[in-house]
Amino acid sequence: MCTVTYIPTAEGVFLTSNRDEKSWREPAIPPRTYPLESGTVFFPKDANAGGTWIAAHENGNAIVFLNGAFESHRSLPPYKKSRGIVLLDLINSQSPYNSFHSVNLHNIEPFTAVIYDHGKLFECRWDGTVKHCQGLDAGQPYIWSSSTLYDRTIREKRTQWFEKWIATQSEITVEDIINFHRFTGDGDRHNDLLMNRDGRVGTVSITSLLLGQKISMHYLDLQTNEWYTHDMGSETVLADY
Repeated sequence: MCTVTYIPTAEGVFLTSNRDEKSWREPAIPPRTYPLESGTVFFPKDANAGGTWIAAHENGNAIVFLNGAFESHRSLPPYKKSRGIVLLDLINSQSPYNSFHSVNLHNIEPFTAVIYDHGKLFECRWDGTVKHCQGLDAGQPYIWSSSTLYDRTIREKRTQWFEKWIATQSEITVEDIINFHRFTGDGDRHNDLLMNRDGRVGTVSITSLLLGQKISMHYLDLQTNEWYTHDMGSETVLADY
């Protein structure tokens, strides 16, 4: 829930997330489909809380979460529910953007939601008190970095890395995107896209979601070095990476 890119391509739009987590958390359950009230939803599952940080609905909508809103905040548990469960509440609808506006977020920890809703792109933030939303140009690429782990200077540096990389690309594949998320940086392991802070917090997986004529998810588990691919409506395939 800590570094996210949105990249439109001829194949469809890619939403990709680096999950930076504490070392004590259990590895996530690889992506699969789950039946919810509004239809089938597709996501990797957090093994501790049962939620997720990225999900797609069979109707073509999708959400990715990042921890924090605009700036780092002090965590004050217990909270009403985990942010990963809130994400599932939002995606379990015909319009996650409308659901964000209507859901009660009192006593929910701050987060940023990147929402793809019927071909429109939104950035929605909950700062612990107020909801903030803005529409974005769905035809342009974007990068977000979690405010809880990266200060403004580092976030701006990562944006520069992204813009420089995008400018050098012609036809972008999922492998290109995964490699950007895995290898980009300047050697500072605390702040590179694949980060590690003294073994306490680090990037544990990279998930890339494609929304196009088909909905598919590529999932690289960096703890086991296993690569999973899953098209909605089919079984998960495990392969070497």
